[in-house]
Amino acid sequence: MNDPAFRFIDLFAGIGGLRRGFDALGGRCVFTCEWDKYAQKTYAANYDDGPDHVMAGDIRDVDPRDIPDHDLLLAGFPCQPFSIAGVSKKNALGQPTGFRCETQGTLFFDTARIIEHHRPRAFVLENVKNLLNHDRGRTFQVIRATLEEELGYRISWRVIDAKGFVPQHRERIFIVGFRDETECSLDDLELPDPLKGPRLRTILHPEDGSEGKDGHYTDERGKVGGRYALTTHLWYYLQDYAEKHRERGNGFGFGLVGPGDVARTLSARYYKDGSEILIDRGEDQNPRRLTPRECARLMGFDAPGGSDFVIPVSDTQAYKQFGNAVVAPVAGAVARHMVPHLVREPVAVG
Repeated sequence: MNDPAFRFIDLFAGIGGLRRGFDALGGRCVFTCEWDKYAQKTYAANYDDGPDHVMAGDIRDVDPRDIPDHDLLLAGFPCQPFSIAGVSKKNALGQPTGFRCETQGTLFFDTARIIEHHRPRAFVLENVKNLLNHDRGRTFQVIRATLEEELGYRISWRVIDAKGFVPQHRERIFIVGFRDETECSLDDLELPDPLKGPRLRTILHPEDGSEGKDGHYTDERGKVGGRYALTTHLWYYLQDYAEKHRERGNGFGFGLVGPGDVARTLSARYYKDGSEILIDRGEDQNPRRLTPRECARLMGFDAPGGSDFVIPVSDTQAYKQFGNAVVAPVAGAVARHMVPHLVREPVAVG
């Protein structure tokens, strides 16, 4: 294997959305950490990192001395303690949020201890937009102080809406840090106009015979399988639920969309009822969920019309994985912006 342009590690890796842009620019992943066995299965099916690559489970059990040297650290540390939905759920259950969440919130500090030990040239962290506002901004102040004052990195951050890249409104914060002086700042990252982004027709199964059978998602004629249509009982329930909340002045309800629309944010709970993104099939048919293949396209793991990404798990696990993932083309834009400042030799980023 040729020497890579840079070596990186992939923490809280999920199914590898954050790494995809860096793979394309000549990076080599030397260490991956992901605790979920089903995500590990999807990850292994899609990335061939060679015999020296290490796959670890729970980051809390990882000794930094066992991690290979690397130039770049990637970490999409768990967002549930900081997300609006996650905070609401934990508050309702009387559970702590943010850094007080012992199972997930403190995992940022596991990332920090690895940065402290290895001192990589750069890192990229990703999380939900609400990280900026959680606990009246105090959570982000702790993160910033840890990275800048304690670890000595120069950081910049930016909330990026993926709908300039894919037909999905999905805002996430990206934090980029460099060990040494650099002119790289996410403030200078040029992004496509989110108002002129693609529409759902680019990721939906066309169902016109131009696309053949894709596993159990479509039949030989390219028609989406009946399992993805909502039952009449569930469809009536979702409509009644939305009406009750409208009467109370709340915005809760399903998201019914068509080929010319942009979807709401795909979440890890999509497997439950699919309510945030329901495909309108006309008055004479109940709407349907996206298939996992359409989710792969919606998150940019597959190109429009593509089906290269291997999905070796059940639909339930696939929905969880894509709902938790990083939109791959957004990660690609961040990679193209920062890699020229990371490597010592020029790298083509076109």
